[in-house]
Amino acid sequence: MSDAFDASTFDVVVGSTAAAFSSATTVVLRIAGPSSTTISRMLDHVSIQAADIDAAVAFYVDVFQSLGLHEVLRYGGDDGPFVGIAGVDDFPRFWVNPLVDHGTRPIHLAFTAPTRHAVDEVYRRAVARGVEILHAPRVWPQYHAAYYGVFLRDPDGNNVEAVCHAAE
Repeated sequence: MSDAFDASTFDVVVGSTAAAFSSATTVVLRIAGPSSTTISRMLDHVSIQAADIDAAVAFYVDVFQSLGLHEVLRYGGDDGPFVGIAGVDDFPRFWVNPLVDHGTRPIHLAFTAPTRHAVDEVYRRAVARGVEILHAPRVWPQYHAAYYGVFLRDPDGNNVEAVCHAAE
């Protein structure tokens, strides 16, 4: 992987430190950039555990509405419902599942935003819900010159981000 940012592709990192592991687990997804019509990815979907499924789903669907997140599938399990959330492609790539591991498991999720305005809308909706804001929207030049993101906490304490890779 090159250190230089290529506007046609970019990396999204989802990191997790679990109590059962002695070191952090990091997964890198390479997906097509905003100007591409094809999407190539190493991972098919990501799942998180939530203490309150309905609260978590409501949080993601509401706060990240400007990114097209919406519930597309829900089915029951022994420990509670499993909920599939999709973006604009209507494929459930993000799953919210019942909490079965009560250990420390914070993760970082970064959702791609099509525009900086969409990032700002995520921030506005999060503030309106009283969500803990870790970092208000801004450019993060240490990642690359056009990296514009907002960071916040979901109901289970995970670090969640909306990021746009396009220049103004």
